[in-house]
Amino acid sequence: MTTFDDRQKSFEKKFERDQDLQFKVNARRNKLLGLWAAGVMAKSGADAEGYAKEVVLADFEKPGDDDVVQKLVKDLAAAGKPTEEQTIRKQAERLMGEAKTQFMADTK
Repeated sequence: MTTFDDRQKSFEKKFERDQDLQFKVNARRNKLLGLWAAGVMAKSGADAEGYAKEVVLADFEKPGDDDVVQKLVKDLAAAGKPTEEQTIRKQAERLMGEAKTQFMADTK
């Protein structure tokens, strides 16, 4: 049974590592998405960074990306830059690749 137990522990550790990496990449993507939206709203510098942090924190409200997307839709509309949910989701998808690339570069 030890071989089976060792394999199970190994799979559990790999799953835990994969989940941790996915969490970090999603947070990076949300930051990039927040910076993108801040640029659309003509925010820059500390204001843009602060807004990006708000977007990252919005992801903790409920599972999935809906909380982030809804925040961006609402905030962009309030800033006079109404943006469709589909546009934001496409931008998030595009930024996911960039987030992965940045994260991998930072971990080397």
